[in-house]
Amino acid sequence: MSNELEIKELDEVVVRFSGDSGDGMQLAGNIFSTVSATVGNSISTFPDYPADIRAPQGSLTGVSGFQVHIGAEQVYTPGDLCDVLVAMNAAALKTQYRYAKPGAAIIIDTDSFGPKDLEKAAFKTPDYLGEMGIDPDRVIACPITQMVKDCLADTGMDMKAMTKCRNMFALGLVCWLFDRDLDVAANYLKEKFAKKPGLAEANIKVIQAGYDYGHNTHSSVANVYRIETKHKVPGRYMDITGNKATAYGLMAAAEKAGLKLYLGSYPITPATDILHELSKHKSMGVITVQCEDEIAGCASALGASFAGALAATSTSGPGICLKSEAMNLAVIMELPLVVLDVQRGGPATGLPTKSEQTDLLQVLFGRNGESPMPVMAATSPTDCFDAAYEAAKIALEHMTPVVLLTDAFVANGSGAFRLPNLNDYPAICPPYVPEEMRGTWTPYQRDEATKVRYWAVPGREGFQHILGGLEKDNKTGAISTDPENHHLMTQLRQQKVDSIPVPDLEVLGDKDDADLLIVGFGGTFGHLHAAMDAMRAQGKKVAMAHFKYIRPLPANTAEVLKKYPKVVVAEQNMGQLAAYLRMKVDAFVPYQFNQVKGQPFVVEELVNSFNEII
Repeated sequence: MSNELEIKELDEVVVRFSGDSGDGMQLAGNIFSTVSATVGNSISTFPDYPADIRAPQGSLTGVSGFQVHIGAEQVYTPGDLCDVLVAMNAAALKTQYRYAKPGAAIIIDTDSFGPKDLEKAAFKTPDYLGEMGIDPDRVIACPITQMVKDCLADTGMDMKAMTKCRNMFALGLVCWLFDRDLDVAANYLKEKFAKKPGLAEANIKVIQAGYDYGHNTHSSVANVYRIETKHKVPGRYMDITGNKATAYGLMAAAEKAGLKLYLGSYPITPATDILHELSKHKSMGVITVQCEDEIAGCASALGASFAGALAATSTSGPGICLKSEAMNLAVIMELPLVVLDVQRGGPATGLPTKSEQTDLLQVLFGRNGESPMPVMAATSPTDCFDAAYEAAKIALEHMTPVVLLTDAFVANGSGAFRLPNLNDYPAICPPYVPEEMRGTWTPYQRDEATKVRYWAVPGREGFQHILGGLEKDNKTGAISTDPENHHLMTQLRQQKVDSIPVPDLEVLGDKDDADLLIVGFGGTFGHLHAAMDAMRAQGKKVAMAHFKYIRPLPANTAEVLKKYPKVVVAEQNMGQLAAYLRMKVDAFVPYQFNQVKGQPFVVEELVNSFNEII
């Protein structure tokens, strides 16, 4: 770093990479996130994919974005607006500028702002900056495409391959702006393109060229910035997405329980990455099967569960509809199963790449008959690890299917993840049928305290049995249509779920004297927490309670919700959690904040709305 440049320290910054869906913005964003997480910064990311499989190049509908929020201390959201916007073409500038702060720095590739590019992006004049009211002094305009071609001229790469490296030039420039070490980026690329070392070296060369361009021309709109981590916790860190953390959490649970992990799945956005990740780990005893349809994925997992494995199935809302019959079979057979629902925009195909919280009532009640099963919701990308581990523990120890809700925002977003020590995690102890019950055991004999039936894994002599979808006699395990027995079995299945111990609902903020309690569940945790922090900074008395365990509810739920004069339930649906809480808590009538936009909450909007309630 040149001595004549002043390096200013910041507490936080938001960078948004944007370009065509084929421009590699997700890769550039992921590498910048990894570089930042490696030095100990707190991060929160938001990949914003287009729904088109491959929109026409340069079109407004084909723009792909990746936003990352980096902080010296804990950051809870990817940020409402960005400090730096990378716009690789005219369409990206046109559609993404609304996510930039008024004083944001803007990096553009001038080679992608020709007459045809401007026409595709619906600009009316050649003066695209003036047309959008952008101050040219805030713009770092450089011919990225041409410089990349010059940089790679001696590599023998064809023109198309060279052009695909443009994202790395922009990344190099951003790394210069924020004083990032390129060694981490280089190692990332070497690992990613291990089978194509020439491609890795080309990308590394281009990153360096982007960095050098900033260094040599001092292209910073202001200065070079550094974000120093203020509270470092010793350990190894990685930038991890929610889907990958979910996969790792299941693997950890299987190892802790001493079981093989089986995933039966059918590809569906945005859950497919769980299948992709787990398929890489055969060496750890993971078995993955891509099935012909959703119900087959769930049913095959149920078969693996019967055989004694930790079984899981992954999907999104449309797949939950199709899996419901097999999920019901898991309820009546009382077998452990983890059902992963990565929620997306609906109904029907809806918004496949966008995020909502609209499956809550479906997973609670969307099956025939009395069909109780535990429901959990992960609160952040890194929390997906703990949530998946806990879901597996509940499923195995209580012989029940468990639904773990995440969403596209949490699943595709990422955070700085401190690699855990598995010894710190609680044991997982399935209720295997005791040896002394040999010869007298029947399939629905239970532990009287927990109402959990004993698990007999096939292959144990003397414990042969049959399970199925028809109601069984609670004593003999034989098919039964007796009315009293069916009523009893329905009660027992409900009591088993209701008696699962879950942690109390924690209250954050001004928990003793708040004028307003903010309530949410799942992936909105960060935005609601940031809204609470902002309001408390304004001098307001505000608290927050966030649900991770939804069925059964924490034992202190009613006590918490009735303690505060005003309560607002904020969720990305039309009021599903609010309706469920009204059903479960007598005389509970909350205010509601509901948005169904396929986008994360905007903290400023939350604050304004909550202030009106106060």
